[in-house]
Order: sequence, then C-alpha cells, then structure tokens
Amino acid sequence: MFFYVIICLVVGVDQLTKGLIQRALVLHQSLTVVPGFLALTRINNPGAAFGILQHKTILLVVAPLLFFSLVFFFRKEILEYPMAFRLGLAFCLGGAAGNLIDRIRNGGQVIDFIDLEFWPLQNFPVFNLADSAIFIGVLLMVYCLCRYENKY
Repeated sequence: MFFYVIICLVVGVDQLTKGLIQRALVLHQSLTVVPGFLALTRINNPGAAFGILQHKTILLVVAPLLFFSLVFFFRKEILEYPMAFRLGLAFCLGGAAGNLIDRIRNGGQVIDFIDLEFWPLQNFPVFNLADSAIFIGVLLMVYCLCRYENKY
C-alpha cells in the first residue's frame, strides 16, 4: 500500500510544483531564491535528463510505459525485495509518471525549473522534482542491490 502512496505523492507534488512554476514564471524567466545557490528558471525540455535524447518523444513516452508494464508484470517478485528497494522503485515510478504526464500535456516536453547556481554545479542542467525522485530512487535501488549482492 505504501508503494502506491509514494507514487501518488511524487506525482502530486511534481505536478503541483510544475503548475505553480507555469503560473509564476514565463518561459526562460528566472527568479533567484538563494543568491549564488538556487534559482527557479522555467524551461521546456524536449529531452530526458541533462538534455539527452532531444526530441525523441516517442521513445520518451514508450520507455516509461514499458517500465510501468514490467513493474506490473513482476509485482509479486518485487514484494520479496527489501523495503528500501521498493521505496526507490516507487520514487522512480512516480518521477517517470510525472514527466510522462508533462510530455503528454506539453507536446513532448517537460517543465524544468530547479536551477543550481553554486560551484561546481553552476552550469548544471535545469531539472524538476520528478527528475530528483528518479535520481533518489535509482540511488536507493542500487544501494539495495549492492548490499544484496554482497550477502551472497
């Protein structure tokens, strides 16, 4: 049950923040939150993380759908994995769903707005909360898999 709650929370918070950014900032507008550290900069990203796979919309729509299908197909096996792994998977699913919703609503683009301005991340690509959830989820899953591998 917690699995679905996490997915819904990630999607909800992601979509809420993107909606607020759309209302508050015009495209390419930036608002400094903490000088020299964090700004909110609204961009539309036609690619995946870090701008890779630009304009590969079909791939970027099909890939998360395939991911969701695989998780559904292996849902019973996933229950046997540690809670931290399942939490990571829920974060990944929520983030993927949040970005998929954006792609469908925004002509293949996602809204990115988190702009880190401190060294060494001054030129780091702008990202969103869905991207952050995916990153955190992957870290949790890799951590669990590494611990699992080292037990045997």
